[in-house]
Amino acid sequence: MKTRKCKYCKNSFEPIAFLQKNCFDPGCVMDWIQETKEKNWKRKKAKLKADLMTVQDYIKLAQQVFNKFIRLRDAGQNCISCNKPALKENAGHFYNANNHWNVRFNEDNVHLQCEYCNTYLHGNLIEYRENLITKIGFYKFSILKHESDKTRKFSIDELKEIISVYKAKVKSFENN
Repeated sequence: MKTRKCKYCKNSFEPIAFLQKNCFDPGCVMDWIQETKEKNWKRKKAKLKADLMTVQDYIKLAQQVFNKFIRLRDAGQNCISCNKPALKENAGHFYNANNHWNVRFNEDNVHLQCEYCNTYLHGNLIEYRENLITKIGFYKFSILKHESDKTRKFSIDELKEIISVYKAKVKSFENN
């Protein structure tokens, strides 16, 4: 076999195995063992962390990914409430995300809003409603109203699915 350079000490050595990346110097072997232990610990720690996540943790993560998708989807548009260009873009829910769980991740319920309307005017809902009906139509608005009255609880599996779907949508927007 062809000689290689050791990954750790950078000295040349003749490998015994095909994928061998380090020589058998005791220092290099100890470095390899230490690196392997650290990789295994990081893998185990990530699994432990994922196992400790609650439904609320997944909801928070899903909401972040969903809101990012909304900001990318509506990028370049004006605020749905005041119809002015948004300096700081927010994903504004017409039906509050904390009280209307069934439409929390509904794309018709969430649109680009400026920071001022979303935060300081608490959604500026009167103008939001008028512009939302114009944007999605009265039929879809009435369906949204009907869906918002239903109660809903999310399972961890549903939230993982929402996260993966919207991560893929975000990735497709970022690649374009």
